[in-house]
Amino acid sequence: MAKTQLRFVPSSLDDALAQPLLAELALEYANRYDSAPTTVLAWLKDNPTDEFAPPDGGMLMGLLDGQPVTGGGFRRFDAQTAELKRIWTDSAHRRRGYAAALLTQLEAEIAARGYRKIYLMTGNRQPEAEELYLATGYTRLPGPLPSEGPVFPIAFEKWLT
Repeated sequence: MAKTQLRFVPSSLDDALAQPLLAELALEYANRYDSAPTTVLAWLKDNPTDEFAPPDGGMLMGLLDGQPVTGGGFRRFDAQTAELKRIWTDSAHRRRGYAAALLTQLEAEIAARGYRKIYLMTGNRQPEAEELYLATGYTRLPGPLPSEGPVFPIAFEKWLT
């Protein structure tokens, strides 16, 4: 039997395809940062509806057999920089290269929109994310960054060629 290919489709924060990943992301963040899943989910969805939409932003979901397994988005940070947000892979599908494939797709879309650099932040209790970004060519910026609450953000950037 042939191995199913990961297929990327445009999405949005309120798209039904994004809801399972956002719900699991909220649960994981709540556990790692001592918060309530409902509070985190509300925070994850608290963005203007067009922030992750063209022309300045975008969101992609990676599907296997029509089911979402990875996803994430980007928005304008400044005129030359896009900021990655909500990067996620379903816990049952990790360590298979899907997050790296998602980053490749998002980077291509970001470059096509004319951005020259990508910026992102992750929390200090997410070593898997730090490992992913370092392994895919991102440079960790000096820190720690200012923080409100239990999360100490760690920032990365990547220049596009």
